[in-house]
Parts: sequence; C-alpha cells; structure tokens
Amino acid sequence: MTVRILIADDHKIVRQGLRSLIKDEPDLKVVGEAGNGHEAIRLASELKPHVILMDINMPDLNGIEATRQILAKSSDIRILAFSMSSNRKHILEMFQAGVSGYMLKDCAFEELVHAIHTLRAKYMYLSPKIASTLIEDYRSRASSIANALDSPLLTSREREVLQPIAGGRTLKEIARMLNVSVKTVETHRRNIMEKLHVKGTAELTMYAIREGIISIDE
Repeated sequence: MTVRILIADDHKIVRQGLRSLIKDEPDLKVVGEAGNGHEAIRLASELKPHVILMDINMPDLNGIEATRQILAKSSDIRILAFSMSSNRKHILEMFQAGVSGYMLKDCAFEELVHAIHTLRAKYMYLSPKIASTLIEDYRSRASSIANALDSPLLTSREREVLQPIAGGRTLKEIARMLNVSVKTVETHRRNIMEKLHVKGTAELTMYAIREGIISIDE
C-alpha cells in the first residue's frame, strides 16, 4: 500500500527537494506540504497522511506544538521529526510530544525512506546520531540516580542505632551495647526521626524493614 506523506518545513526548497526525491519511490506519495505548524495541523486533518515529516523550528507554531495538536486529534498518524537540530532538549521535547522517530536532515535519502517504512510498520526510528545523544542522556541520568542512591540518608552510626531501636531494644540497652550515654542514643534517635520525617518507633521500624536494616523475623 502506498504511504501517504505530509511534509512540514518552513523552507520551500527543502519541501521541493523531498517531493522530487520521493516521487521516484513507487510506494511513497507526498500528499501535501506545510510551511508552518498551523498549516501542518490543518493539512493533517484534511489529507489524512500516514506519515508526517515534521521540522521543529517553524514560524507561527513550531513542530513540537504542532505534533502535540495533531496527535491529540489523530493518534494513528506517525510523525518523524526531521530537523537540523541534534539539541538534546529538542529531541526530548519532540518525543514527549509524541513523535515516532527522529532524523537529522544530513541523512542519506535511502535512510529517510527506510525510516518512513519503519514508522508506517508501527515501529520507532532513530538515526544513529540521535540514538547516541539519547543513550548519553540516559547514562547521565542513570549515573545521577545511582549516586543519589549510593549516598545514604543516615550515617553509619545512625543506622547502627536504628537497628536495635527497630528491633525493640530500650535506649539503655542500646547505650550499653554501643558503650555510649543514653543521652547520646536519644540524640541519634531524634536526628534519625528528623531526617526520615517519621514519628515514633513504629514508623522507624517500618523504615528499617523496608530498607533491609532488619527483617520481619528479627
């Protein structure tokens, strides 16, 4: 079946160039051209394309907002971000808007044809450069999360105090175990509760179980 394509780009020469290349593909057909986001929304509704090649930086209404509005009305349309921008912010915003793929305009035409067919088959498509950007972003975010998790909320001493508290020991017993004063244990207990935003031994115990500091059988 022929794939119906709408080209949304504010540069006429780009639209004409793409149309000229695509006309030689027997299973692809350009059904319309839009020079801004508003035109893209109108033509998407009127022409019912299967795939839209969507530029990001367009006058009046950019490709990000146009994508959101088009997909809000026609979720079956597949949109391929087709831009010169490899800016991480633009990439993420386009995917948040709902695009099914992202390509840079410096790609080979054969890759664009492959991407169009990939989207039409209900799969996602990323050009290698964009995939690398997203992977680096994921690694950076994952590293930040890991570092946050590796930074314990409680100090080693506070966890040492928390375990016997959650295990039902009295403050005197804990003081004797750790060879410190009862007042010191009380201070640690107060600091722990402030850090965890909890009230009472029951909530401390629940936290200790959840964090694996003690087990239910303990």
